[in-house]
Amino acid sequence: MEPFVAELAQVEVEYGASGLALGPVDLALSPGEITALVGPSGCGKSTALRLLAGLESPTRGEVRRTARRGESAVVFQAPTLAPWLSARDNVALPLELSGVARREARTRAEAALARVGLAGAAGARPAQLSGGMAMRVSLARALVTEPRLLLLDEPFAALDEITRRALADDVLRLWAETRPAIVFVTHSVEEAVYMASRVVVFSRGPGRIAGEMSVAGPTPRPEGFRTTAGFRASVEAVSTVLAKGMEAPA
Repeated sequence: MEPFVAELAQVEVEYGASGLALGPVDLALSPGEITALVGPSGCGKSTALRLLAGLESPTRGEVRRTARRGESAVVFQAPTLAPWLSARDNVALPLELSGVARREARTRAEAALARVGLAGAAGARPAQLSGGMAMRVSLARALVTEPRLLLLDEPFAALDEITRRALADDVLRLWAETRPAIVFVTHSVEEAVYMASRVVVFSRGPGRIAGEMSVAGPTPRPEGFRTTAGFRASVEAVSTVLAKGMEAPA
């Protein structure tokens, strides 16, 4: 097994007159690992995710990726669906762009929609979907290529708490089927601890890693996991590191 799917090595990101926004940061992602990134606003969590996705280049340092082109997928806070396409065609789009025949792409898209509980909505346009349904379409589009690296940038931030919790369970159930490495950016400590086997805490900008900790427990999470002593202890431990990280750069 390869030692990592993606890695940031002494990475720094600078934005002109704004100065240093991130780093230096070292972060390696193991195959099948779910890692949550938490930290205050403006600390560089999303920048780190874009670096891992290959959507941005570092000012200094190195980004190493063993996930080849087409083997990573990104889900953003907004579903970013093409409004003129059906859910089926939105999900099929990355396959078609990679050269998969239209008939096969649509068949695989329908299977992906069924996996996220939207088998009956394949023909719906984005405007006909609720926020939670649109995010499920976005997840299906990310998963249809069976990525080795799945990057989620606050995908549930605009949703209500009940929908957020349901989608968190959906992501963990889908992860169990193919076990991609996942990076999950969130402002919620409880969501991070629930989703991830490892939580990485960033200090305030310029973001550096203030600490990280493992979260014990089975994945997907069993019913009532949020009420367990282990979950509460992990939430408090992450919150303590986060509070210290907000006081001053690491």
